[in-house]
Amino acid sequence: MSNSIESITTAALSLALDAAAARQQVIAANIANANTEAYVPQALDFEGQLEQARRVLREQGRLDAATLGDIKFRPQPVLRSDGQPARVELDVEVGSMARNAVQYQALVKGLSRHLAMLSSAATEGKK
Repeated sequence: MSNSIESITTAALSLALDAAAARQQVIAANIANANTEAYVPQALDFEGQLEQARRVLREQGRLDAATLGDIKFRPQPVLRSDGQPARVELDVEVGSMARNAVQYQALVKGLSRHLAMLSSAATEGKK
């Protein structure tokens, strides 16, 4: 069952929730350290991390839950175009936090619906 659509869907939703939680932590750290001397803000690029899974899909023609489980989230420093550390922009960080919270809520709702469908299938629609 490890290669079933169900396991891939659950793994993908779980990965996306983990990424959103990690992104929230990174944003919170940026906000908390906005006035800290020499602090270098961090960013979590979940979409960039998914490139690994896309590459596997292109090369192998399929994707499994184990491949998704191998994706790791690594915060990266936010740098200006000249390579120097950027400053924390509080309005941008707060906006990012709000957007991330909405995405997290949508993912939780999607996971809830997915699990409800699995529950319905397991009970053959009986309550």
